[in-house]
Amino acid sequence: CEKGGQWGQASRLLAQMASTRMELNTITYSAAVSACEKSGQWDQALKFLLEMASAQAKLDTITYSAAVSACEKGDRWDQALGLLVEM
Repeated sequence: CEKGGQWGQASRLLAQMASTRMELNTITYSAAVSACEKSGQWDQALKFLLEMASAQAKLDTITYSAAVSACEKGDRWDQALGLLVEM
């Protein structure tokens, strides 16, 4: 999903994993955020970041970079700068 920018599929997979009580971690969320970045879905990328925080998954540099890039592609510089400050 990540490589193809299939953020919808990534979102469905995360939901499916959660429903089966599989652990959602930094790697799974980062892949979903990267899929959003590749398809310009900045709002969904930010939603995944919030979900990560709620799940107490570690937000790392890779995840933040993908989210910043998604915001940049969506012309959401204010959001991108906010994420850079959070890092």
